[in-house]
Amino acid sequence: MKRRSAVHARHTLNELNVTPLLDLAFVLLIIFVITTQTLEHGLNLVLPEGGAPDSNFKREWIRTIEIDPAGRFLYQTEAIDLANLEIKLVADYAANSNLVVFLRVDKDASAESLFKVTEMCLTNNIRKFSWRAKEPKP
Repeated sequence: MKRRSAVHARHTLNELNVTPLLDLAFVLLIIFVITTQTLEHGLNLVLPEGGAPDSNFKREWIRTIEIDPAGRFLYQTEAIDLANLEIKLVADYAANSNLVVFLRVDKDASAESLFKVTEMCLTNNIRKFSWRAKEPKP
């Protein structure tokens, strides 16, 4: 009887096929590249021109509210109604009093939606806003 089986078993442990792992890594990379673009802005809005650059805010202080022309709201890329928006925003403000609200409103959206959000924030003592706009053309 030969004793090669034990040697052969050790030999196969040294050979690891990494091709499936590389395939998985490339697929994950492609998914990451595609979804990163949509994470930047949740809605495709046409912003009005104007505005000055912001002062420096820490990223964890910023909460983004987007309003599209149909009057729908997005809070941090999550579709939400006005009542739940207020609940989440107040909870975030209670956790961090340095909170800054970035308002991205489509130029064709109704002013009523913007006023509702602004009034909701002011009612809850949230007073730091940054209205987002396209940079003016030189």
